[in-house]
Amino acid sequence: MEPSETGKPGLTYRDAGVDIDAQDEALRRIKNLVRGTRTTGVLSELGSFGGLFQPDLADFERPILVSSADGVGTKLKAAFMTGRHNTVGRDLVNHCVNDILVQGASPMFFLDYLATGRLEPGVLASVVEGLAAGCRENGCALLGGETAEMPGFYADGEYDVAGFIVGLVDRPRLLDGSAVRPGDVLVGLPSAGLHTNGFSLARKVFFDVAGLGIDDTVEGTGQTVGQLLLAEHRSYLRALAEPAARKIHALAHITGGGLTDNLPRVLPQGCSARIDRDRWTVPPVFEFIGKHGRVAEAEMFRTFNMGVGMVAAVSPGDASGLESHLDGLGEPNKRIGEVVEGDGEVLYA
Repeated sequence: MEPSETGKPGLTYRDAGVDIDAQDEALRRIKNLVRGTRTTGVLSELGSFGGLFQPDLADFERPILVSSADGVGTKLKAAFMTGRHNTVGRDLVNHCVNDILVQGASPMFFLDYLATGRLEPGVLASVVEGLAAGCRENGCALLGGETAEMPGFYADGEYDVAGFIVGLVDRPRLLDGSAVRPGDVLVGLPSAGLHTNGFSLARKVFFDVAGLGIDDTVEGTGQTVGQLLLAEHRSYLRALAEPAARKIHALAHITGGGLTDNLPRVLPQGCSARIDRDRWTVPPVFEFIGKHGRVAEAEMFRTFNMGVGMVAAVSPGDASGLESHLDGLGEPNKRIGEVVEGDGEVLYA
C-alpha cells in the first residue's frame, strides 16, 4: 500500500466496508451451482457483462416473451433468525415461475439481485444454492445476476434478494382470461403454507402476540415457527404446464391479496368468482394466526392464500379431465367454486 502525503497508509475499498476478495471467493463458490442450471439456449458463462440466451422457436407460430420480477419480502427475516439461507432462493424462483405460468408461459432464464451490507461468501452460496435448485427443477437457466455490497445500508447479517424471469408462450396458447365464462369451474391447488406473502402479520402474531420463539412449536401444527415461516413456495409448472396450454381458460397465482384480490385479475368483464369456503380445509397455520391475532376472516382471505396456491378456471366439460390429470401426478386438487355473472368481485359462500 502506497503511503499518503501524511505518511499514513491510504484507504482501500475494504476500509470502506467493501471486500472485493470476499466477492471473488463468493463467485468461485457459486460458479458450479450456476453451471448446473445450464440449458441448451445458454451461450454465455457466469461473469459476462450480459447473459446470452438463444431460444428455440421452431415450434412456435407467434412467440411471445413473458417476464416478471419479484422478491420474497419479509420472509427473509425468518432466514436471518434461523440461519437457514438455502430455501429463500427456491421460493423466489418458484414465485416468479408461477407468475408467468398463469399466462401459459414456460420459463427460459432467470436473473437474481442480492444486496447486503457486508458480503459473507457462505451465506451468498447458500442463497444461490436455493436459486440454482429452483431453476433446475423448473427447467430454466440461472443466466446471471448482481451482488451488491452496500455497507451502512443494510444491518449486519441481513440482505435482500430479488429475481427477474423471462419465459415463452405461443400466441395461440396465451392465457389472458378472455376465455372465462360464467359456469366455469374453479379448481384449487394447495399451497405449502404462507408461501411468500403475509409475513409481516404472521411474525407479529407469532412473536408479539403469542410470545413464541423461532424454535417453539406452534399449537395444532406439529411444526416450529421457523419451519412454518420457511415452508417453501411451491411451483405449479409441472402440474399445469401441459393443460395450461390447452383446456384451461385462466390461472390465478394466489399471492399477496389472497383469493380476494388475485382471482379478479383473470376475470373478464361481466364475471365474478363464487368461492365455497367449505370445499377445502384451511391449514392449521392460518387458523392459529386468525385465532391468536383476532384477525377478521375477510382480512385473512385478503392477506393469505389460506391453503390455496393456484386456481384454474376451466369449462364444466373439461373439469374432470383436468382433475384426472392432476390426480395422475399425485397433485391434490379441489373444486372450490365457480365463475358467475357479476362485476369482477370474489363472493364467499
